[in-house]
Amino acid sequence: MSARGMLGLVGTAVGGLIGWNGDPLPTADPAALRDLFADLGLRVGPAEDDLAAAVRGFQARVGLAPDGVAGPHTVHLLARYAKEARELHRFERDVAA
Repeated sequence: MSARGMLGLVGTAVGGLIGWNGDPLPTADPAALRDLFADLGLRVGPAEDDLAAAVRGFQARVGLAPDGVAGPHTVHLLARYAKEARELHRFERDVAA
């Protein structure tokens, strides 16, 4: 099994344990993480260090150990907050229309 396949399998298992609601499980690849941060209104620079710093900041903000590693719990919470931000933006657009 490829590393990506293994990460997907582990992510799905952990997602079930921590309450992921059945939406497609986000991946921990850098592009996906940057997209999730963008949904939160945060622009992350192109360097790996920029992404690690953003992950550490997010982890500290939500009460996780700020190690800069986007493990399953971090990705789950980041995806959940990003989804809520997208829904809030949709609501704001609907109200303004």
